[in-house]
Amino acid sequence: MLNFGLNEKMSLNPPIFLKEREENSSKFVEIQQPQTASRSSEDPLQNLCLASQEVLQKAQRSGRSKCLKCGGSRMFYCYTCYVPVENVPLEQMPLVKLPLKIDIIKHPNETDGKSTAIHAKLLAPDFVNIYTYPCIPEYEEKDHEVALVFPGPKSVSVKDISFHLQKRIQNNVRGKNDDPDKPSTKRKKTEEEDLNDSKCKDTTLKKIIFIDSTWNQTNKIFTDERLQGLLQVELKTRKTCFWRHQKGKPDTFLSTIEAIYYFLVDYHTDILKEKYKGQYDNLLFFYSFMCQLIKNAKCSGDKETRKLIH
Repeated sequence: MLNFGLNEKMSLNPPIFLKEREENSSKFVEIQQPQTASRSSEDPLQNLCLASQEVLQKAQRSGRSKCLKCGGSRMFYCYTCYVPVENVPLEQMPLVKLPLKIDIIKHPNETDGKSTAIHAKLLAPDFVNIYTYPCIPEYEEKDHEVALVFPGPKSVSVKDISFHLQKRIQNNVRGKNDDPDKPSTKRKKTEEEDLNDSKCKDTTLKKIIFIDSTWNQTNKIFTDERLQGLLQVELKTRKTCFWRHQKGKPDTFLSTIEAIYYFLVDYHTDILKEKYKGQYDNLLFFYSFMCQLIKNAKCSGDKETRKLIH
């Protein structure tokens, strides 16, 4: 049974909060925009176009707070209910609009409190769904509009997504008309008509899937037959800023929220063919703040701050 409850959790928030968040987000982007002129290759989080993080600074000083849904004691947000805690008002968080839907498939052994996938659900609730494996949707009838981010020999680059989705539509048409009982001339004519129709179809990617787990755990999810027929997409090589770096793995192994962010940046420039102006930077609203906290704590030897984040 699919975990449809994830959708319902965020819909309980009063609409006025979402409206205020949307208005605040647009204001923040406008204020921060000049900072995006040059992005540092040394520190990719340095010049992000972010909303004010004052609410997180206050919450960090006051310590853990109560989740208004489950009553659990959490820092910044509840990783069980996917809502901010009491001392992080919803209307003071940015709301991010995405160009497509995102499904995140989380490994059951992935610790909720350590997952960055939750950041995407908190900041783009209308566009993101999280499923815990093996409870995932069926994608078989939608393989021409859905893709999976996963590296491998069959993976394609972001800029080639539309081309490969178009090929899938045409292959589906040929397969549909491959009826040995139909006369060859009639079959050929029908195929040509359907192929022409397929060229007019929208080949825009409508949903992208991410696997949320350690690298050693991904194989169980990736080899699931429900994902095997999907187009695989590989991201450009980038260095992670994640403070929980996987032991023995290169620093190009990204956290889930980093992978989502970088995919959207590439999608915006390579597929939508638009100049990127920080539209998705607020997906790193929590992540960038936590990175800086950990960095400062390591420099100062502040074990208490690091304990709060972990």
